[in-house]
Amino acid sequence: MKTIHLPYGNTSLELGVPSRADVLAPTQAPAAIAQPHRAVLDSLASPIGCPPLQTLIKQNKPETVAITVSDITRPVPNAVFLPAMLDVLNHSGITDSRIVIIVGTGMHRASTMQEREKLVGKEVLQRVEVIDHVADDPSSLARISEDPPVSVCRRFAAADFRIVTGFIEPHFMAGFSGGRKGVCPALVDLGTVQRFHGYDALSDPRAEIGNLAQNPCHNIALEIARAVGVDFLFNVAITHDRRIAGIYCGDLELAHKAGCRDVAKWTTAKINGAYDLVVTTAGGSPLDHTFYQAVKGMCAALPALKEGSTLLQVAGCCDGVGSRAYVDLMLRWKNNWKGFLRDIEENRRVTALDQWEFQMQCRVLERIGVENLWFVSDGIDIPLQKLLCINPVQHAGDAKERAQWAIVEYIMRHPHAAIAVIPAGPYTMLKT
Repeated sequence: MKTIHLPYGNTSLELGVPSRADVLAPTQAPAAIAQPHRAVLDSLASPIGCPPLQTLIKQNKPETVAITVSDITRPVPNAVFLPAMLDVLNHSGITDSRIVIIVGTGMHRASTMQEREKLVGKEVLQRVEVIDHVADDPSSLARISEDPPVSVCRRFAAADFRIVTGFIEPHFMAGFSGGRKGVCPALVDLGTVQRFHGYDALSDPRAEIGNLAQNPCHNIALEIARAVGVDFLFNVAITHDRRIAGIYCGDLELAHKAGCRDVAKWTTAKINGAYDLVVTTAGGSPLDHTFYQAVKGMCAALPALKEGSTLLQVAGCCDGVGSRAYVDLMLRWKNNWKGFLRDIEENRRVTALDQWEFQMQCRVLERIGVENLWFVSDGIDIPLQKLLCINPVQHAGDAKERAQWAIVEYIMRHPHAAIAVIPAGPYTMLKT
């Protein structure tokens, strides 16, 4: 046996697996930038595909500047780069009072004051106005398109200069996060969020991890970002311990593509085929705080699964299942995922809140079924887990003990099984 460490909430689970098990991890791990503040300033002075930020500000002479940041579900080191960015804006003649930072919540809940301090840092929170995007409040939105109807955060659209920040990681629908996703779905109205995640977009096999080519989710988001106008992009890639590994700023599309190329190198793990048992995670905190987000780890494992495979996922789920709408959706369908798929296909013009996550989970269910989708979490009661189209591991002990028992039990039944472990879960792209 050999020991593996699986991210689980803010800690990790130490488990034993057979020595023959393949640990699917990238061969090129990124190194953290030694002097991030200096690197941020250097990048702002020499961006990709456009003049330096200071030059753009002096050329455009904006009265107001809007900066978007990701919400608390994304581990973006905003507090590291925002002070340097604000300093450049100040040196360019933009005072803090003319800057607003908008938390791109998409359809997620509003941020708390504690979360805002964690998101941007105490210094930044005291310097500039920080607000949340509210997707279902018409008074806070501005219409930018009629066919199809699209509205975005009014404060962002009204700003004279618009900066989008975020980080680039593999994304199970849009190929990669970052770039245009800082506008859509982060800053758009409810209807546009639903179209971005709609049945037609997600039934397209090109809406998958690591792919931008003809990806409908990518195309929808990019079209909207172009329409509203992004004057400057600031994206980062991060290490496993959430430090900055790469900075990609400048032109919305060129800088994002450069970042995606690096992230693909740093997150791709090669596989030769499918496995009998795959052990994966939801990436640890903050992504594994809900079952909703844990689905990303399930989907990332798809290339390693075949009919008859078993997928064992561990996820902390300290915040439970997810939004009220998502809970209601899952409880409505219980384990009837085939009926759910028929329903959303027949009613494809209507997209219920959060149905997209269930639709993506169904990709895994179509491959291996509910019985073989094993799940271990201390954050959700077993009776509720049984209604989420998963097979909860039921055994005495905590998550670590139940996960270890499940692995040992599987090996006893299948002594010659091909086994793989994906420690980083959704942050790993599997390629043959």
